[in-house]
Amino acid sequence: MQPMSDSRSSFTVLQNAKLYGILDLGYVLPERVENMTAALCEGGVDLLQLRAKKLNVAEVEKLALRMLPITRALGVPLIINDHLQVAAALGSEGVHVGQDDEAVARARAVVGPDVFVGKSTHSLDQACAAADEQADYIGFGPLYATGTKPDYMPIGLANVAEAHRRLSLPIFCIGGVNEARLPEILAAGARRVVVVSALLLAADVRQHVRDLKALLP
Repeated sequence: MQPMSDSRSSFTVLQNAKLYGILDLGYVLPERVENMTAALCEGGVDLLQLRAKKLNVAEVEKLALRMLPITRALGVPLIINDHLQVAAALGSEGVHVGQDDEAVARARAVVGPDVFVGKSTHSLDQACAAADEQADYIGFGPLYATGTKPDYMPIGLANVAEAHRRLSLPIFCIGGVNEARLPEILAAGARRVVVVSALLLAADVRQHVRDLKALLP
């Protein structure tokens, strides 16, 4: 993938994205951030989010600064989880907010029009509300129980098809997604997925990304 030349190309990448990776510091040691970023991007993730729930803003910004040259060189939009000011300061391609975090309009006011804004949703009603807020994409889940977010009740697969029927924005199904479950997730109507621990804990990260990408339509 070629480096992105401007903000419009990052929005185009978002629209075409199928596999969304998250570099979660719950699974990756800080000293391995560059290596993991390279492995995920070289393997072929379409988007990459930095999620570091337990780190302060300054630490998150330092990690993002280490990731950005790699993601930019490989043409993968970097998305900052939660920290609007970090995304604005770095000029990252995207920012992601939780259901209980900042409203999409507030996020967009901070990061500006050239940064896409995603939002987590945990029900069909929340997904529709995020679309009404004009989120650029949503995460929809968790589909299954997951160690990444153990406090969230899994929503299952029942509303995946209906969410896609009602909404035109990119919907990334998340939560316990792995290679074994991918066929039933796709059969339920999903078109895009977020994968976290299954990628970060893989013996060969690059190859596992390639294997998952090959299964996506």
